[in-house]
Amino acid sequence: MRVAIFDRMEECTEAEVQRMLPLVSDQRREQALRYKHTLGRYSCLKSWLMLSELLKTSVKGAKNPNETLRGFCYNGHGKPFLEDGPYFSISHCKEGIAVAIDEEPIGIDIEGIRKADKDLVERVMNEEERVGMDDRKFTRLWTQKEAVVKAQGVGIVSFEQLQHILRNSGNLKLQTIEKENYIYSIAYGKLHCFSA
Repeated sequence: MRVAIFDRMEECTEAEVQRMLPLVSDQRREQALRYKHTLGRYSCLKSWLMLSELLKTSVKGAKNPNETLRGFCYNGHGKPFLEDGPYFSISHCKEGIAVAIDEEPIGIDIEGIRKADKDLVERVMNEEERVGMDDRKFTRLWTQKEAVVKAQGVGIVSFEQLQHILRNSGNLKLQTIEKENYIYSIAYGKLHCFSA
């Protein structure tokens, strides 16, 4: 497993977006330009370049990253994948960008510290998880749940689905890293039976 985190978001400028546009595939360029705000365009481009760099330095027998990343394919749930590449996952927020690759299914999620909104907590957290809830705990659990859903490749069907997703994650392993203003989690490992 290889992970890259970028959190120097002060570099997020329109000039950087323009610099990165010619460095990515046509598909990724079109996707980036669909974002209305600089942050979205920047994150879309930067994450592609981060993924490209991970492929160059990490994957045994990897093809040229520019060839591998020419275009993403998408599964029935909308999760992107590389036809001839490793499993990968991308996430971004105002505080950072996270990219992970592995030879087995992987999911990553990064979030700035989020307010533990009472209604959302009741919809996505089970009774046990709600104990001692605060903003950091909410963000930690949210990133773990998102990472699991991404590794499973199923997407969020409903908020209620998330209540027990950590218990029903099969053989996936979880790793969570907490920084001052953001938290990211990685779910990785073999997928066997799991509840969607």
